[in-house]
Parts: sequence; structure tokens; C-alpha cells
Amino acid sequence: MTSHRPAAVIIMAAGQGTRMKSATPKVLHSLGGRSLVGHAVAAARELEPEHLVVVVGTGRELVEAHLAAIDPDVRTAVQEQQLGTGDAVRSGLTAVPDLDGAVVVTSGDVPLLQAQTLRELVAEHDASGNAVTVLTARVPDPTGYGRIIPGENGSVAGIVEHKDATPEQRQIDEINAGIYVFDAATLRDGLTRITTDNAQGELYLTDVLAIAKSDGKRVGAFVTDDAMQTEGVNDRVQLAALRAEMNRRTLDRLMRAGVTVVDPSTTWIDDTVELEADVTLLPNTQLHGATTAAAGATIGPDTTLTDVQVGANATIIRTHGSGAIIGASASVGPFAYLRPGTVLGESGKIGTFVETKNANIGVGAKVPHLTYAGDATIGDGANIGAGTIFANYDGVTKAHTTVGKHAFVGSDSVLVAPRVIGDGAYVAAGSTVTDDVKPGEIAVARGRQRNIAGWVARRRAGTKTAKAAAEAIEKESRP
Repeated sequence: MTSHRPAAVIIMAAGQGTRMKSATPKVLHSLGGRSLVGHAVAAARELEPEHLVVVVGTGRELVEAHLAAIDPDVRTAVQEQQLGTGDAVRSGLTAVPDLDGAVVVTSGDVPLLQAQTLRELVAEHDASGNAVTVLTARVPDPTGYGRIIPGENGSVAGIVEHKDATPEQRQIDEINAGIYVFDAATLRDGLTRITTDNAQGELYLTDVLAIAKSDGKRVGAFVTDDAMQTEGVNDRVQLAALRAEMNRRTLDRLMRAGVTVVDPSTTWIDDTVELEADVTLLPNTQLHGATTAAAGATIGPDTTLTDVQVGANATIIRTHGSGAIIGASASVGPFAYLRPGTVLGESGKIGTFVETKNANIGVGAKVPHLTYAGDATIGDGANIGAGTIFANYDGVTKAHTTVGKHAFVGSDSVLVAPRVIGDGAYVAAGSTVTDDVKPGEIAVARGRQRNIAGWVARRRAGTKTAKAAAEAIEKESRP
């Protein structure tokens, strides 16, 4: 068991999010590679709580399905009506047994909140012997936030919501971040005693703090010096602002760890991406999902990769890729499209205007130009000529083609699957291959060329081509 491990974390994620003006529940909008609620779950999970509960409401079927996909061990509780934060937490407690210890309450729309801040909050709660500890921040414009009313010896006398605050209280710049740690018994008792006697007619969770204070219990605060961690998302303008801030922080972290980012203003990297030192990112690059890159790789410009593994010293230029593996010292692009299942071996090449899918391309193999390679295995050292098509689909089923080691497929060829081109075999340019080619053979599958003398003079008389041909023939006939 880790130090300061809470008994439970409850994430409030039931709000309607009407200002998003979206059919998608607010907490499912994404930034930095995760949904809003996904960021909250990831931060909470690092605390290793005994129980992790997300309170759902609006669009709960969608939210529950999403939670099951990203963290199957999360429990959910339903807030049937949005009656306030107190009602949300009361709903959350129904999903867990009677608890002893600390209960952390967070929000599903505060994506920059870090696990380390939550750990420090819980540690302060334990060290000070508080019944309740609230996360706070000092901001230049506290409009709309609940204000922290200071008490004796650094304690909190109370929290007043902006709409309920007096003009004097509205001058206070220390605000409630909506993130708390409660002693479980204090929380359960307080939730039975709160009322809707306020301007909003809601059950305020902050009233539990007032009840604890009136019972003689200590309520404290932990002030974060990073106020951006407390910023929530209520509309798409705020979502865009926090998306940009998260990206800025991600790039800052990567650059300080040894990654070169040539143009941070045009580079977008998900928080879930992992890059080693000495990776270089060129302008207009986006890396998403579980993308990784090893030392010495250069990615970009104008490249978007999702869930792609990039090997050491590989180079990817003007490429769109997803679900692919790129080997060490391999090169991709420009203008390549790597679809899921693409595996490019060490020192291999996928070149200009090449599309691949479910294609395993061996060590040192080359697919340099204008090719579609789908459902294919291409052996080590093989060379696929320009304009080659792996015809893998007959309208009903898809079939596989294997090209052997050091085989050579000539330009403008069609390999009609299922086919096997043996090791060291050749396919002549312009061939349509419908039979297997054994090792060491050459396949020639094209019409025989026939040159018809005098055709232009007879069939194109009077044209520029006829004139040019006649002049050339006359010139060739001169002694």
C-alpha cells in the first residue's frame, strides 16, 4: 500500500454541459489524447485508491461505455437529476461500501489537474489532521468562482459561491477549485444535513465544509501555485484554450527531456505519446494516441501519426499513418499512407504515393513509388517497382500475396492474390500475375509487342505526328 492512499476517489461527471452545444456529453470531448473524464480517471488512478467512482448523468450510456473501454475497473453511479455537487457526491457514495479514511472528490472537466497535485493535497490533509481539505488557487479574475473565507491558523472559515457572496467577499482572489479530500465519516454525516437554501436552490458540497466547521472540526486548504490545473471546461472556447495549454506543457516537457521541436506553434503531441531523447519533430507534425519514437528518429514536416511505433533513426516525411510499426533506420514518404497492420522492417523504404495495409515489409525491402500493397508479405531485400498493385480483393473476400526475399517486381505490375512470388524471382514490367512464380523464375505476363510500319502515314495523314514521322524517316534514309 502506498503512502496516503485514499479509500476512494469520486469524480463528478454528470453535468449536462449545455454550453458545449453538442450531442456528445461534455466529459467525452477530448484534448491531448484523452477525453476530459479520461484525464480525470488517469490522474485519480495514480493515487491507487481502493475504490474509483465516476458519477454519471447526462448521456450516461455513452459515458459508461467509454469508461468501460479506458478503465474497466471504474465503478459508476447515476445522478438521476442534476441537483448540485452535494447530490452528485451522495450518489457516488452509493457505489461503494461504508468507508474509513480519506475520500477524494474531483471533477470530470478539469483536464490539467495532475496526479502529483492530488497526492500533495492528500498528504496535506493527513499531515494537518483535517476533516476536510480543499484545493485552492489564487487567480487575477475570480469572477464566477467560490471564494475561500480565511479562518484562524491557516484554516478555512468557509466557502461562499459567487452568486451568494457579498461585494467584500467578491474581492477575495483565493478560489475554490472544486477538488476536496474528506474524512469519510465527516462526508457521510454532512451530506445528510445539507439543504437547498441558497441562490441556486441546489445541494452544495461546500456546505459540508461549513457543517464540519460548525461541529468544531478543522477545515484546511492546500493552495496550488499552478492555477491552470484548476481550470474547467464549460464551452468550446475553454476547451480550445486548455487544449493549447496542455499541448504547450507537453512540448515543454518533451523538449526539456531532449526532443527537438523545430516549430512548437505547429506541432501537436498527445500527452499519451512517448518520445526518446534526440527525436526531431519538424513543422506541422501531429502525434496521437500510443505513438512512440526511438532516439534519432526524424518525423515531419506535414506528418500525422496515430498509434505508430517509430524505430531509432527512422525518417518519416509528409506521411499519414495509423496502427503501423516503422523499423530502425527505415524511411517513409513523402506522401505515404500507412494503414493499420503495416510493419516496415529495419532500413526498409515506403516511398512517394504508396499506400500500405496489413503489409509486412522486410528488412531492407523497398516499395519506393506509386504502389498499393495490401494484405502482403514482402521479403527482406525485395524491390517493388513503381505502379505495382497488390490486387487483394475480389469483391467478396480478401487474399494474401507473398513476395520472397530479394525478389524483383517490375513497374506497372498487378499481383492478383492469392499469389506467391518466390525468393529471388522476377516479375517483368507491365505483367499481370495470376499464377505463382517459383524461386529464380521470371514471370512475363503481357501482350507481345507488334510494330506496324506506315500506320501513321495511312491513318493520321495530314497531322503534326505524320509530318514529324515523315521528316524523321527521310532523315534516316539519307546516306
